[in-house]
Amino acid sequence: MRIALDAMGGDDAPLKIVEGGLQALKESDNRFELVLVGRNDEIEKELSKHSAAGLNYSVVNASEVIEMHETPNVAIKQKRDSSIVIGTNLHKERKVDAFVSAGNTGAFMAASTLMLGRVKGVGRPAVGTPLPTVNGTCFMIDSGANSDSRPQHLVEFGIMGSIYAKEIMKKDNPTVGLLNIGEESSKGNELAQASYPLLEKSGLNFVGNIEGRDIFAGKADVVLCDGFVGNIVLKFAESILPTLRTRFRAYAGGNPLKLAWAGLMGKTLKKVLKGFSYETQGGAPLLGVNGVPIIGHGSSSALAVKNMVLRAEEMVNHDIGKLIENSISKIENKAE
Repeated sequence: MRIALDAMGGDDAPLKIVEGGLQALKESDNRFELVLVGRNDEIEKELSKHSAAGLNYSVVNASEVIEMHETPNVAIKQKRDSSIVIGTNLHKERKVDAFVSAGNTGAFMAASTLMLGRVKGVGRPAVGTPLPTVNGTCFMIDSGANSDSRPQHLVEFGIMGSIYAKEIMKKDNPTVGLLNIGEESSKGNELAQASYPLLEKSGLNFVGNIEGRDIFAGKADVVLCDGFVGNIVLKFAESILPTLRTRFRAYAGGNPLKLAWAGLMGKTLKKVLKGFSYETQGGAPLLGVNGVPIIGHGSSSALAVKNMVLRAEEMVNHDIGKLIENSISKIENKAE
């Protein structure tokens, strides 16, 4: 197996990207080959800082970088020698089995969709994101790929999310909930109301509508929504841990007793809220394309990169794309 890693993608690239990639190789005991894509001289400079002897990696040069502020579609057309385009092309040509990037998310999604193509039967690829719950983890889909979706797309999201939850999150017969403003089937906007009956007939383990407060309560293993709503939920969830850290520091102030208490509670809180950290989640997969693209946070640390690479390996081993294609085909055949 070969996994490509965008060495130039992210706020701390290539420093943290190379470090995290090497950590993944060490932790996996060289189970796969890591292909570092980016400016060769900068990558080699970072490699020289680590003990990389014996590790199974290679470097593919890409002279350009798509910056975070650049317009996705324009950037992938104009920067054909960028790490995102070169890495995606390696994936398209099946020279690598997966591609991981913490770079420009829009450009990465656009390149993946246009160059890899969609899985047969999938109308809209979608980004799925693991979120913590009181009893483990749920999987929210879509969390940003599609600002506008149709009812049939939400059914597809449910199929893709259920497969991911079962294969990767080890949830047997995962429950699927439609994110809405109320539990009744009549609640919500036109999309929610039209999606509800389709989901009931889909064969998914559909538990009906769930509200925002039900996400962290673990009321559904798979949470369905369009990318507009999902991205708002995701960004809100990401803000919780930093906000709590700031409030703890403010509470402690310069008081020695409060500082000691905050220190003790901070360690406990860190363990309890570990699931809120994107670093441990292994990135966000773009499901519904012919490949395994893993999207990372722009500020990814070495730990986050390591977990993204290992998640990519896991998804390749489970052949998620083929499972999605087979499941959607079965539902389409029933509908005919």
